Amino acid sequence: MAKKAPKLKIIPLGGLCEVGKNMTVIEYKNDIIVIDCGMSFPEEEMLGIDVVIPDSSYLEKNQEKIRGIVLTHGHEDHIGALPYVLQKMDIPIYGTKLTLGLVEYKLKERGIKNPKLNIVKPDQTISLGCFDIEFIKTTHSIPDSVALAIHTPEGLIVHTGDFKIDYTPIKGDAINLHKFAELGKQGVLVLMADSTNVERKGYTMSERTVGTTFKNIFMSAEHRIIVATFASNIHRIQQIVDAAVMFDRKIVVSGRSMVNVAKVAMELGYLDIPEGTLIDIRDMNKYPTDKIVVITTGTQGEPMSALSRLASSDHRKMTLLPGDLVIISATPIPGNEKGVSKVINQLFKKGVDVIYEALADVHVSGHACQEELKLIHSLIKPKFFIPVHGEYRHLKRHAELAKELGMDEENVFIAKNGAVMEFTNEKGRFNSSVTAGKILVDGLGVGDVGNIVLRDRKHLSEDGLIVIVVTITKEDGKVVSGPDIISRGFVYVRESEDLMDEARSIVKAVLEECEKNKITDWATLKTRIKDALRDFLYEKIKRNPMILPIIMEV
Repeated sequence: MAKKAPKLKIIPLGGLCEVGKNMTVIEYKNDIIVIDCGMSFPEEEMLGIDVVIPDSSYLEKNQEKIRGIVLTHGHEDHIGALPYVLQKMDIPIYGTKLTLGLVEYKLKERGIKNPKLNIVKPDQTISLGCFDIEFIKTTHSIPDSVALAIHTPEGLIVHTGDFKIDYTPIKGDAINLHKFAELGKQGVLVLMADSTNVERKGYTMSERTVGTTFKNIFMSAEHRIIVATFASNIHRIQQIVDAAVMFDRKIVVSGRSMVNVAKVAMELGYLDIPEGTLIDIRDMNKYPTDKIVVITTGTQGEPMSALSRLASSDHRKMTLLPGDLVIISATPIPGNEKGVSKVINQLFKKGVDVIYEALADVHVSGHACQEELKLIHSLIKPKFFIPVHGEYRHLKRHAELAKELGMDEENVFIAKNGAVMEFTNEKGRFNSSVTAGKILVDGLGVGDVGNIVLRDRKHLSEDGLIVIVVTITKEDGKVVSGPDIISRGFVYVRESEDLMDEARSIVKAVLEECEKNKITDWATLKTRIKDALRDFLYEKIKRNPMILPIIMEV
């Protein structure tokens, strides 16, 4: 019997048909490398959940094959799950200087000691098992972003990471398009490319356009300026700093993540703030209001962020003043629009002026639009294409764009998380799937909240809870005390005494019936109480609360 030829496997564990928690496995024989290890924020129905990370059970099963995790850049959706994965597995990490600086800070916070962090530079090549990985300079909304050229026994894979083509970056070199063209000449087996902005026509504006807008706004501002942006958008923070310095304003940094990222970026030389410009938030009142710029977090309307706390007068160290100018330098991530709108309305009610993207060019994306994606496809000319980083509609549109550029439909793979794609230098195909999904993090609990717990939380949040407490005798099940009924989130008991009395009577009747029929089994008692009370309450007020009977014996 002929031995099966080994195949190159590409297995996305996160980042497809969703925004965030990017993680991809590349596997050949006994070697695995992992590209990125990100988290995402919880969806609206994930009540109480802090973050969402990819299911790494496939990696745990194949731990001895893993040669390293390779990072494209330092955004949370690409590095945020590392502390959770490294608690289970000791894997070397490879990334650029700033990326690993941010990773190191995260790991320290989670108490992970002596991680194997390996700094690489653009244009450097490293070998991990049978893979040679080349790091290519790109431009994005965070410095030190790279694309990856992965040389495998079956051919070359190019993974763009998150990118845009910015010819005038704030700091450092422009994207290395020459290298992409070189790789295209060598011949690329598979291209995996960022799909986030594929629905937008044209080109993404340069980050420098935002700097010009800031300077124009700062020039005419007469009071304090508060700018909210993503903590990881160091280029944006640098432009705010440059505008503040130009108009002789002191800078205050507010928000835990903003303080942490700014500290790391300054220590590593990626953020340049002149000496004497940065002041402590507690010293802000020592200066005139027209000499202050506050850089803060909260562009997505997050309830606990610094901007939301300011908007709701809940910030411990700062209060908004009439005449303050608030600039929201970001666009809402899909799903966050309501939260952002709420914060903007609250800010206006405080008597402050608010500038957001709809009113001025205070934000540009860090992702490539259609014409930039076309350029990358044309330079690389891949045999096979896998659109990544986006919801299904983004992946579908990116697949169509590749076909418009001449790719055969059978060579374009719109995949789901967990799909196993196999490639040789001649063929590509889907073959089975592995475990992939969402692991929910709630406080210190990782994965202990699943669908059943979420369903209960949703039920409680929508319909409330009724607790029935009753004490019975052990021998014959006679009621000694109760039933007492406690309502939480269902009705206000003092205003619904008649309803509660009727409910008590229903439960009493059930208990008497059970006593008469000598039913003392707790499970049966609870089920009968629940069924009778549920039918009564729904018939009476068309509500369906969670019913929790508690039976005690004496």
